Amino acid sequence: MMRRRGLLGGAAAAAALVRLALAQRGRVLRFVPQADLSALDPIWTTSNVTRNMGYMVYDTLYGSDAEFRPRPQMAAGHVEEEDGRRVTITLREGLRFHDGAPVLARDAAASVTRWMRRHAMGQKLAPLVEEISAPDDRRLQFRLKRAFPLLIEALASPVAPPCFIMPERLAKTDPFTQLREVMGSGPYRFLADEFVSGSGAAFARNEVYSPTPVAASGYTAGPKLAHFDRVEWKIIPDAATASAAMQAGEIDWYEQPPPEIQQLLRRNRGIAIEPIDPLPMMALMRFNHLQPPFDKAAMRRALLPAIDQESFMQAAVGTDPALYQTDAGFFTPGGPMASDVGLEPLRGPRSLDRARALLKEAGYTNQQIRLLGPTDILVPSALTQMALDLFRRLGVNLDAALTDWGTVVQRRTSKEPLERGGWSVSMYAFSSMDFLTPATNPTLRANGAGAWFGWPDIPRLEALRDAWFEAPTLDQRKALAREMQVLAMQELPYIPVGAYRSQTAVRRDLVDRVRGLAIFWNIRRA
Repeated sequence: MMRRRGLLGGAAAAAALVRLALAQRGRVLRFVPQADLSALDPIWTTSNVTRNMGYMVYDTLYGSDAEFRPRPQMAAGHVEEEDGRRVTITLREGLRFHDGAPVLARDAAASVTRWMRRHAMGQKLAPLVEEISAPDDRRLQFRLKRAFPLLIEALASPVAPPCFIMPERLAKTDPFTQLREVMGSGPYRFLADEFVSGSGAAFARNEVYSPTPVAASGYTAGPKLAHFDRVEWKIIPDAATASAAMQAGEIDWYEQPPPEIQQLLRRNRGIAIEPIDPLPMMALMRFNHLQPPFDKAAMRRALLPAIDQESFMQAAVGTDPALYQTDAGFFTPGGPMASDVGLEPLRGPRSLDRARALLKEAGYTNQQIRLLGPTDILVPSALTQMALDLFRRLGVNLDAALTDWGTVVQRRTSKEPLERGGWSVSMYAFSSMDFLTPATNPTLRANGAGAWFGWPDIPRLEALRDAWFEAPTLDQRKALAREMQVLAMQELPYIPVGAYRSQTAVRRDLVDRVRGLAIFWNIRRA
């Protein structure tokens, strides 16, 4: 009898341990991001990985709902006076940073000021600002030279970099200098002592986070409810290893499995493969406009006959036509500014011979071309391999600088000539919302030194963008967007190489995932 009781007691203890392990697993979300978290400053870089981390740790004054309308987050509301030249935003009560310090209006003022210098809409806002001040601890005030009707929309923009609010002492750092400290007020705390670049990062639920009371849904609006005590990011560059970990139940969410791995994971009934975003993402070939040979528009245009959007997209997401779109221009297909006007150079039979002839006509005499690209992030890596093959078939003097994504993010900032480590061309992928309008598309800026990496200087394109902001009707903005696309196809700040639907792998016991980005609020275990 005593032995039987001991066995029963042992079995009960073992069952209790199993229940405890299951309960602990339920409180932890394990995630494989698309690339290493190599940069921690979401204002300094536009890297999607860093932006996704930023949305966990920081909060914003306003969020963007499923219809891209601004909704209050940290803000209680705002008032406009003096015909829109004075705008006052009031912060909600009880907001605190993760170190316990209250969030004050002066923190917001410094954060907005830093953000303005790096964000496409912020750069448009900046010349109109006479002063951004904090009359008291809860009021943030803009004094403008004239009204800027898109002010609140700009503050709500999810386009990298979002207007994250951080302590004043950090926000006063030059926006072109990378911050190393992470301190926000968002739904999760960054655990600095557990961060190892190339290995992983960890986040703990912010126990005192105050979600907005404003009911909204979609993208970055509405209450941000953290249902997990802990989120762990696991950096697993090898797709087969990440897939095996997910099938074994060691990983809950794999952000960007490659097409062949998606097919494998679809066979597992416990895993769902679904679009991460309801709209397609955008892919592009970006030129360095400061360095030969692509400082000449004719040299950039010479590549057009060789660009096959379908080949680039199939390399990125496979051959299923439901997963990609060709005839993609400078704005997100399905978005309000999208059109096919001016895209004739990307249509019809492709010709390497024609591209070679145009390169020669443009003055190409075997100058070195350096292709900068990553090896450890799914779509940009696939695009880079396609570009590598294309340039080799064109017979140019090619130097392939292939490295990890973190190094690409650092190296693309160089404006130096090739002999001092610079670059000529690079491949990128962007979220759908980044390319919705001229206001949000950072790679369509053409203001020289102030532009996104590659630094195109196309005054006419900037003038059209300015006119777009001033246009009073949607039809007029659409017409200007079409005109911008025609000009962009002539001057080529970059070449669009297609649009695709990024697929993500999530365990089926996870529900209520917010579509659009890798977002970690509201998602929970059923």
